[in-house]
Formats: sequence, C-alpha cells, structure tokens
Amino acid sequence: MSAVSRVFGGCRTLMAKAATNAAAAASGGAGKEGKGILKTVPVSQTLASFAGESELSRATAVKKVWEHIKGNNLQNPENRKQIICDAKLKTIFGDKDTVGFTEIAKLLSPHFPKSV
Repeated sequence: MSAVSRVFGGCRTLMAKAATNAAAAASGGAGKEGKGILKTVPVSQTLASFAGESELSRATAVKKVWEHIKGNNLQNPENRKQIICDAKLKTIFGDKDTVGFTEIAKLLSPHFPKSV
C-alpha cells in the first residue's frame, strides 16, 4: 500500500466517522442544549436590548455584533482591525469610542452570567 492510498483511505474513514457523528447528533441531539460558547443563556438587559433577544449564546452575540458592524460600516478603513463604536455599540462596550476586533469577546463577557 502506498503512502498516498493510506492517507486517502484514512480520510475516508474519518469522513465516515464524522458523518455518523453528525447523523447521531441530528437525530438524538435535537433537544439537547449547546455547550460552551454555543450554550444559550440569559444575558444582561443591555445586551438583550442590543440583540433583540433575552437569551443568547456567546457565539450568537458575537455574530450579532459583527452583523451590526458590517451593516453600519463601522470598521476603520485605515485599520480594519479597529471598530469605530456608534451609540448602540457604546452601550455594550462601556462607552468606548473604538475597540479592537480582538477585544469584542472580552467586552461582551460581563453581559453573560457567571456559571455556578
């Protein structure tokens, strides 16, 4: 058996296992709650007002922030890593005028309850 066939043979095996896991999750996991950043939890009133939902996952919250940033063209054209906050973003980012895109998750963190 050549090295190429071993790689592709292993890839098929991995893909089959992934398909099996996806099918199992779709059938049996439909009622299960997400885990980690995909877990839907109640959020602060400020973030709920921004997103229009009282319960969000962290991933969904970041997605909604990015939709707002892209929809309102709030990225600094000279430095695309910098976000220029409008009044709506300032409410969830603590009145900051600008934030780096790597800060977004950290600034959203206080809006999620601490798990006990």
